[in-house]
Amino acid sequence: MSMLDLQSELAAKRATLELRLGELGRLLVAYSGGVDSAFLAWSAHQVLGDRMLAVIADSPSLARSQFADAVSFAREQQIPLEVIATAELDRSDYVRNDASRCFFCKDELFTVMEDFRAKHNYDAIAYGVNSDDQGDFRPGQKAAREHQVAAPLLDARLGKQDIRDLARAAGLRIWDKPASACLSSRIEYGRPVTREALSAVEQGEDALRALGFRQFRVRHHGDLVRIEVAVPELPRALNVEMGAEFTRIFKALGFKFVTLDLEGFRSGSMNALLSVDELAGGKPARAVFDLRRKTS
Repeated sequence: MSMLDLQSELAAKRATLELRLGELGRLLVAYSGGVDSAFLAWSAHQVLGDRMLAVIADSPSLARSQFADAVSFAREQQIPLEVIATAELDRSDYVRNDASRCFFCKDELFTVMEDFRAKHNYDAIAYGVNSDDQGDFRPGQKAAREHQVAAPLLDARLGKQDIRDLARAAGLRIWDKPASACLSSRIEYGRPVTREALSAVEQGEDALRALGFRQFRVRHHGDLVRIEVAVPELPRALNVEMGAEFTRIFKALGFKFVTLDLEGFRSGSMNALLSVDELAGGKPARAVFDLRRKTS
């Protein structure tokens, strides 16, 4: 396919997105500040003007740095924004942290948004799932379907790279923002989600960012932390001095063992530990590690 054909295909997808947004009427957009939801909120504002409202959940699972950046982007683009409170940590099904955790998170979010929609006379709710997300394990999509949440990016057959390309063409600074899931996704399945664990992950990731790393994850395995750094950045991490700094940072956060994952960063790496039944939603996840167990 030629560059001209690619540009034509992307323009057609953009037109389909705008048409779909126009059909939704007064619209709430579930917004987190990531590339997908930010581009969706911006596009909805371009099409609907003040008939749309971006809604962000002020949740313990959303890092403060991500929350602040999301609010800043909305202000920069004059996108109307509403901050709401969600209470997923009050839901035992969420705190249990099995393979369905993301379902209960999105169920809480969309329940709160649905109440807001009805109270303020909005017609629909949309979120930023895209065509590439269909190939991953994402229980939150089930919650979206149950709440009849619209998926305009998916309807327009936009993939992750398409969205970044369109955001870049529109001059949006978030076009190359690193992907970032919620903090709860960093905690191994079967280990309860607590404010303390979320705080340790958040502080650890803030520290890695301050060290100049761009794409990374802090994976919480109880006494052990597993640090993922993007492969191009691994040489800098594989350094005695940097290793000592990692150890200092993470032991101060309460971890007893500090490890660097030699496979590097990969989104959703915790899902690799789930069985086929768990991925299909047939069984609850078990604790995948017992790091306190002695081995020979």
